[in-house]
Amino acid sequence: MAASIHPTAIIEPGAELGADVQIGAYAFVGTGVQLGAGTQLHHHASVEGRTMLGAKCELFPYACIGGKTQDLKYKGGCPGLRIGERNVFREYVTVHAATFDDEFTVIGSDNTILAYSHIAHDCIVGDHCVMSNGTMLAGHVIVEDHVIIGGYGGVHQFCRLGAYAMLSATAKLVQDLPPFFIADGTPAIVRAYNKVGLERNGHTPEQLDRVKQIFRILYRDGLNRTQAIEKLAAHPDASSAEFQRVIAFAAKSTRGLTPGA
Repeated sequence: MAASIHPTAIIEPGAELGADVQIGAYAFVGTGVQLGAGTQLHHHASVEGRTMLGAKCELFPYACIGGKTQDLKYKGGCPGLRIGERNVFREYVTVHAATFDDEFTVIGSDNTILAYSHIAHDCIVGDHCVMSNGTMLAGHVIVEDHVIIGGYGGVHQFCRLGAYAMLSATAKLVQDLPPFFIADGTPAIVRAYNKVGLERNGHTPEQLDRVKQIFRILYRDGLNRTQAIEKLAAHPDASSAEFQRVIAFAAKSTRGLTPGA
C-alpha cells in the first residue's frame, strides 16, 4: 500500500517518512522526525522533536509524541525519543523527550498506551506493556517487559517496575515493584503474585511455584529485606531464571522494594 497523506496534514522539511505511512487530517510531523514503515497517524496526532518511531505504530487523535521535556533542568541541546515497532498510543497520550543533550526517552515494541496516559522524560519502557487510561509515569521511571498498569496508576520518579508485575488502578507507586508481583493502594503495597498474568504469558506450573516461593520469602516469612534476599540466594532454586531475576532486580534498587501487606 502506498503512503497516504491527507492534504491538510503538515509535514515539515527534514521529516523522514517510511514506506506506506498513513497520515490523517491536520496531523503534524516535525523536522527531524523519523516515521517507520506502515506507521499511522490519525487526525490531529502529532510527532515532533528528535523522535524515531518504529514500523507499524499507530497514533490516535491528539496524541502528542516527542514533545520537549517538562524537566526544569533542561538547558538546551538535542535530546530525543526512541520508540520501537507496533506500539499503540491512544487519544491524548503524551510522551516526552529526554532532558539532556543526546540522551533519549526509550520505548520498546508491542506496547499499548491508553488514552490520557503520560510518559515523562528519560523513562525506559520495555516490550509488551499495557498502560490503562490515565497512567502517569514521572521522569526516569523504568518499566520492564510485560508490565500492566491499571487506570490512573501513578509512578514516582526513578521508580522501577519489574517484568510481569502489575500496578492496580489508581495506585501510587513510590518504591520499586519487583518482578511477578501485584501492588495496590496509595502508597502501593504488594498484595500477591501475578498468577493470572504469568499463566497468560505461558509460564509453567513449575515456574509459578518458584514465583510463589519467592513471594513467601519476601513478603510472608517475617524477614527484613536483607534477610529475605540472603534466603533467596541460598535457596535450592536460586539459580533459576525466576529467582535470579528478582535477586538482580533487588540488587539494583535505589528506592527500596515496595513493602507487603
